[in-house]
Amino acid sequence: MDFSGPWTRASSAAGLLVDGQARPTVFARMSARAAELGALNLGQGFPDDQPPQVVAEAAVSAIRAGRNQYPPGAGEAELREAITRHQADWYGLHWDPTHEVLVTTGATEALAATLLALVRPGDEVITLEPFYDQYAALIALAGGVHRTVPVTSRTDDRGDLVLVVDEAELRGAFSERTRMVLVNSPHNPTGLMLWVGALQAILEEAERHDALIVTDEVYEHLTFGPAHLPIATLPGAQERTVSISSAGKTFSVTGWKIGWITARRELITAITGAKQWLTYTSGAPFQPAVAAGLALPPSAFHDIASDLRERRDLLTKGLREIGFRVSVPEAGYFAVADAAPFGEADAAALCERLPEEAGVVAIPLSAFYRGGRAGDAASYLRLAFCKSRDTIEQSLERLEAWAAPRR
Repeated sequence: MDFSGPWTRASSAAGLLVDGQARPTVFARMSARAAELGALNLGQGFPDDQPPQVVAEAAVSAIRAGRNQYPPGAGEAELREAITRHQADWYGLHWDPTHEVLVTTGATEALAATLLALVRPGDEVITLEPFYDQYAALIALAGGVHRTVPVTSRTDDRGDLVLVVDEAELRGAFSERTRMVLVNSPHNPTGLMLWVGALQAILEEAERHDALIVTDEVYEHLTFGPAHLPIATLPGAQERTVSISSAGKTFSVTGWKIGWITARRELITAITGAKQWLTYTSGAPFQPAVAAGLALPPSAFHDIASDLRERRDLLTKGLREIGFRVSVPEAGYFAVADAAPFGEADAAALCERLPEEAGVVAIPLSAFYRGGRAGDAASYLRLAFCKSRDTIEQSLERLEAWAAPRR
């Protein structure tokens, strides 16, 4: 019997099938290796932190109050209203909480529902490359054609990696077949942020080609310099933009899976048509808890980012002193480090050995490229700094012991 179909094509596009057989993602495999060997896990991006107390207590209170059954499919009104206030207060974006906000099971479902609703077979979807691995699978599942714009690197005066996106290449990726551009800023896996020049270029080309803009902004509050700039704030962008975010990264509740979409009514209506056949609705007691989190004062968000920045600096400074070339991220959970100075040209092979050789788990940046073909970035690792200081310090000690005889 032939079981081939869109799910198989999507799994193949994401590199999850080998000779027709399913295999776990690199994140699952490497986390399993960490558990098996007692290695420190700087691979998968789940934080060691607890959520803010007000957020945790709100979830406990909701459970005790009996808010444990299906909430409305669009999300609790309390959370949709909190999302609109948050967007207005932080970005000056105004949405109707009844018709222009949709609560989802994390940003993952938001992306899935959006692409399934809005991409037709043969439509082209543009992303940066490297890209969050789910993008390729979802584009394939929707029948779309994946086009990418490379994130390239150069070395600055101090020997650090500087990651950039060429505006001309960005514009050149658009064509008459472009249906959507998926903008991930702050960017996973690199921590790159797109600023007004690149965002304006995306908007101008989207308008020229009548394309939709979909954003993945889950790291919006975890920035270490200038604040996040949503593309929807640019003049004329809000009408064609589907903005996606979630609570998981900001509040260290990745297991709660509460995300949301803001967009104009006709787009939300179309996306709801797909979303209602996915999970339909999301964790009831967590929705009022996330609403409480979004109502926290700006200082609470700044403190979260400041604490994470200190751990970023701890990791990147230590990696640099060990001998890695490092890209210092502007946002997010992850730093990119080049293992080439140690004679390691293939980060994928190195990551398979590191748990045993060094007692540390990392992810090869090639996992975020189509077919694992990372070109000049083949020797790059992605390491998470959303871990405790003790975990980061121990990881650096182990990597120093691994690197010493290789220098």
